[in-house]
Amino acid sequence: MVIKIVTDSTADLPPSVAEELGITVVPLYVRFGDKLYRDRIDISEDEFYDRLVHDPIHPGTSQPTPNDFAFVYRKLAEEADGIISIHISSKLSGTCDSASSAKQIVDSSCPIEVVDSLWTSIALGLIAIKAAAGARAGKGMQELLDEVNSLIQNIHYLGFFDTLKYLQLGGRIGKAQSLLGSLLNVKPLLTLKEGEFHPVGRVRTFSKAKDRLFEFVKAGGKLDDVLVIHSTTPDEAEAMADRLGSLIDREKIIIARLGPVLGVHAGPGTLFVGYLSRKSD
Repeated sequence: MVIKIVTDSTADLPPSVAEELGITVVPLYVRFGDKLYRDRIDISEDEFYDRLVHDPIHPGTSQPTPNDFAFVYRKLAEEADGIISIHISSKLSGTCDSASSAKQIVDSSCPIEVVDSLWTSIALGLIAIKAAAGARAGKGMQELLDEVNSLIQNIHYLGFFDTLKYLQLGGRIGKAQSLLGSLLNVKPLLTLKEGEFHPVGRVRTFSKAKDRLFEFVKAGGKLDDVLVIHSTTPDEAEAMADRLGSLIDREKIIIARLGPVLGVHAGPGTLFVGYLSRKSD
């Protein structure tokens, strides 16, 4: 049985990883004025963050169209016995809606399952990676869907944005709205819960913020995988990963960079960590 895995560009998967595991990545779009760019295809991370800071026009984002997904599904259906399409939280993007619409218009006997991951960035990417590995091992459609749903429940996320400015401008601030107007030189700590951002505290310095991230992962107990996500600070991400290496094999720590679509809302200076908790033996 051949099961194909599809995700979207907010998964922040390195192209080499997606290619190695046969994961199809459907890009979202970034818009500067009337110019539309495919996430990481027509605009690189470095180019995007430079424009985000210096361009007088604040960019917008849009999800893939149903036709974008339909094209992918039709192509994969030619060689697949099933397709599992796993995407960014429906509370942050309309991507799942587009994928579901595409499922309805694709005339194929190949079953397609669209999954709202309730996550984004490399947490979503990790779910896609695990699903693709399971598919490669010969697992069936329902077994893979059960595993995906279990993964969704066992991922944990904490981090901070250098500023909430971009989250507010992008309209994705969610429950973190309560932090606005009360922050001056304070790092707001945020988690992603039930698909949207929630405030969980605040610290006054970058150093204290990093300490909180380390303690968050340390409190996770038995760990299967650890995630480090940054937008514009690769050295800080590497340093955090090295520090977290005291808790888990360093090779099991994935470092990812927020791509242009997520960068619209997160902005420069973002740093998050996450982990997949190990199931009880």
